[in-house]
Amino acid sequence: MKKKILALFLVISLLIFFMIAFRNNSLGKNILGLPRSNNSNPTIVFVGDSMTEYLGNFDELKGYLKNYYPKKEFLLLNYGFSSTNILSVQDRLEKESFHSGRIFKAINDIPFDLILIESLGHNPLSSYPLEEGLKLQRETLDRIVSTITRKHPKSTIIFIATIAPNKERYAEGVVNLTTEERGKWAGERVAYIENHIDFAKSHNIPLINIYEKSLDQNGTGNIDYINSNDFIHPSPTGIYFISEEIANFLYNNKYFK
Repeated sequence: MKKKILALFLVISLLIFFMIAFRNNSLGKNILGLPRSNNSNPTIVFVGDSMTEYLGNFDELKGYLKNYYPKKEFLLLNYGFSSTNILSVQDRLEKESFHSGRIFKAINDIPFDLILIESLGHNPLSSYPLEEGLKLQRETLDRIVSTITRKHPKSTIIFIATIAPNKERYAEGVVNLTTEERGKWAGERVAYIENHIDFAKSHNIPLINIYEKSLDQNGTGNIDYINSNDFIHPSPTGIYFISEEIANFLYNNKYFK
């Protein structure tokens, strides 16, 4: 009798283990296991804050993609909204949005091949203590990814970590801060960008890690990639850099046939 009880206990324990393991890993496997798009006119949605908005109509990215895919016509949709944080993304997915005098269709109503989600780390959740804000960021990303995979099971999610802030000059000329305060502002933004990176890695979500490639030898944002008017947004060189990294990633990972 004792042996039967022990055997039953072991079976139940194994079932619980596999259920938990499946729950933790199924999302990433679903994302990575998708077939590559054979669409001759692929649609890519970009979601982010002003760091994404600065890419405009994606002229630079279109040029790089044309080199790799001369026969494809890409529709690139910019859902980068300035001065917005990660908490606003769910509404962009589910509801019609109004930004900069334009009406934007709910992303969930768009049939897209890829959706690229930027960190929105330059608009951190500063009203919360750092650890609480980072936890809320992860919880929000969970909801965002779940919503997209449920509504668009054949589409692929890719995360983008944008260019790193420069700790010595962040927001110079825009906000009057001491050198120490600039470092704190930049550090908070770095924490959210790195949290975005960690979430992607832990959930097996494809990641375009522009952030790490934009660091200089001192471990801060390379000033060449940062706009000299506000020391926040990408410079023209930074826009070309971001665009090239995105195109290279899509081509090297064979996202399109």
